[in-house]
Amino acid sequence: MVHVVRTTTVARPADDVIAYLSDFAHTVEWDPGTVRCERIGAGSIAVGAQWHNVSKVLGRETELTYTLKTMDAGHLVFVGTNKTATSTDDITVRPAGSGSEITYDATIEFNGLAKLAGPLMKIVFERLGNETVVGLRKVLGTP
Repeated sequence: MVHVVRTTTVARPADDVIAYLSDFAHTVEWDPGTVRCERIGAGSIAVGAQWHNVSKVLGRETELTYTLKTMDAGHLVFVGTNKTATSTDDITVRPAGSGSEITYDATIEFNGLAKLAGPLMKIVFERLGNETVVGLRKVLGTP
């Protein structure tokens, strides 16, 4: 298992940040590992909405189907799955002055033989966590 938590502040108000982050397709704009992310289906974004995500880590592409599991005021949870891993992205957004504070809590559970890569992946995802903060601040503004 890999668990990475990052907290940062951005210039945009909390309601705008939640609206933006609730569309997981936007990860291509702020998540350094995301290569492509497309909504599956149509309609409004609500609990149960899904996205097909292609990420590149250590030079290898992996595909996950992400589902929006929680969508409350200031709180989003996305769970991505494939045969080798389950990734949970738990995002909390709070007002902070004229902007917002974002806490991004990512947990990746590996299945089968992929569990052996856990220690290496911890190092990789710690670095990606730092880059994610940079990406979020770039698209949502530095306070």
